[in-house]
Amino acid sequence: MLASRTTSALVKAKSGARSSLRWASTAAEKDKYKIVVIGAGSGGLTVASQIYKRFKAAGKPLNEGDIAIVDAAENHYYQPAWTLVGSGLTRKEETRKPVSSLIPSHLAHIKENVKTFAPDKNSITTSSGREIGYDSLVVSVGIQTNWNGIEGLPKALADSSSGVSSIYSYETCDKVWNDIEALRSGQAVFTQPSSVIKCGGAPQKIMWMAWDRFQKTGRGDQIKVDFYTGTPAMFAVKKYSDALNEMRIQRGVGGHFQHNLTKIDAANRKATFKNAADNSDVVVDYTFLHVTPPMGPMDVIKGSPIADEVGWVAVDSATCQSTKFSNVWSLGDCSSLPTSKTAAAITSEAPVLTENLFQFVDTGKLGTAKYDGYTSCPLLTGYGELLLAEFKYGGQPKETFAGLPFIGDQAKPNRLFYHFKKDLFPWAYWNHMLSGSWFGPSGGIRPKYPPPQ
Repeated sequence: MLASRTTSALVKAKSGARSSLRWASTAAEKDKYKIVVIGAGSGGLTVASQIYKRFKAAGKPLNEGDIAIVDAAENHYYQPAWTLVGSGLTRKEETRKPVSSLIPSHLAHIKENVKTFAPDKNSITTSSGREIGYDSLVVSVGIQTNWNGIEGLPKALADSSSGVSSIYSYETCDKVWNDIEALRSGQAVFTQPSSVIKCGGAPQKIMWMAWDRFQKTGRGDQIKVDFYTGTPAMFAVKKYSDALNEMRIQRGVGGHFQHNLTKIDAANRKATFKNAADNSDVVVDYTFLHVTPPMGPMDVIKGSPIADEVGWVAVDSATCQSTKFSNVWSLGDCSSLPTSKTAAAITSEAPVLTENLFQFVDTGKLGTAKYDGYTSCPLLTGYGELLLAEFKYGGQPKETFAGLPFIGDQAKPNRLFYHFKKDLFPWAYWNHMLSGSWFGPSGGIRPKYPPPQ
C-alpha cells in the first residue's frame, strides 16, 4: 500500500483480473489505507464511489483496495421508502439489500464497526481490536435512534395489538400500515420530538397519508387525527410551514405544538406529553399512536476527538472538512452540518466533500467547493400528491422547479412530485446514487468547481 515495514507480511489480494500488493496486519502492525470511509449507509457508499471516480477522472486513479469501507452491517436500507411501506405502497423487503452487493470490487470492505478514533495517529480501532490506519478519513455513521428515550415505547412496539407503531425502523414500518388499516374509529395521534431527527417532515408524511386513507375508505368521520410535535411549527422553513398549517386547518387535524412524548401506557392506551410552554404533563387517549422516537449523535462519536460539544462530527459547514483535523471529513446525519438530515442533503454534500478531499490530497490545498446547505423533503400529503420542499441554510427555499409553468408553486401538492418520491427517487438511489453517479438537483452531472489557487 502506502508504506512498508520489516515486521509486515506481504500478501497479494486479487479482484477480477487485477491484483494489488497490500501489507497485511500483524500483531505489531496496522492495516493502512489511503482513504477509510466509516459507514456503509447512504453517505458512506455514495462518497466512497464518488471519491474513487474523481481520482480516476483526473487521470490519477487509485488502486483497488486503496479505499476501505468499514461497517459490520449485513444489510443496507433505503429508509425514505419506509413511509411508502407504512402507506401500503411498497413492501418493506424492497427497501433492503445486502451491503456486500452494493460495494464494488475496487473498494475494500472491512466487516467490522469502529470502536475508537485516534486522529492524532491517523488510525481507528474496530470492535475486534483491529487497528486501521489511513491518510484520509471520512465519517458517515448516521444518527442514533433512542427508542428507550420514551418510557414504554419498546414494549408497545413489540405488541401487535398495542396500536403503537413507527416508520422509523425496518422492523416496525409495516406495522404502521397494519395499524392504519385496522383502525375503524377513535383517536389517531402522530408525534414528533423536539430533538433533531432523520427527515424532519417524515412524521407528518405518514400522518397525511393515514388521513387520506381514512377519507378514501369512508372512515374520515369516525377518526380524529391529531399532530403532537415538540417543535413550535409544522415545518422548519416558513414558506412550507405556512402551507402545511393551512392544510392542517382545512383538513381538521389538531395541532399541538411544543409537546414532547415522554411515556406510553399501552395497556390503557394513554400517551403522556411534556408541554414545553408550562412544563406540565398532558395525558392523551389514543386508539392509534404513531411515534417518532428521539434521536441524537451516535455513542461512538460522542466524546471522541473528532466530535463537537454535542456529539456530532465537527466539520466546517461549507467544506465538510473537520474543524479539528485537516485529513478528517464527514457528511450525512452524523456530521455537524446545520441542515436537515436527509438523503437529499447527502446528494449535495458528497460532491463537495469529494472535490475538497481530492484537491487536498492531490495539491495539499483545500478545494473551492462549498456546500450551501441544500436539502429536500419530498413531503407526501396524500395518495397522488406531494409537496416538494427544497431549501438551503437559513431556511431559504432553493427550488429546482420554481417558475416552471407546468409545476407552479412547490408549496402546493403536485402529482408529478408524488411519482418522484414513489418511483423516481428509489430508482435513482439504488441505480445511481450509491454508485456515485447521482448529484441531486443536477442529476447525473457532477458539479464542476474551479481549482484552488
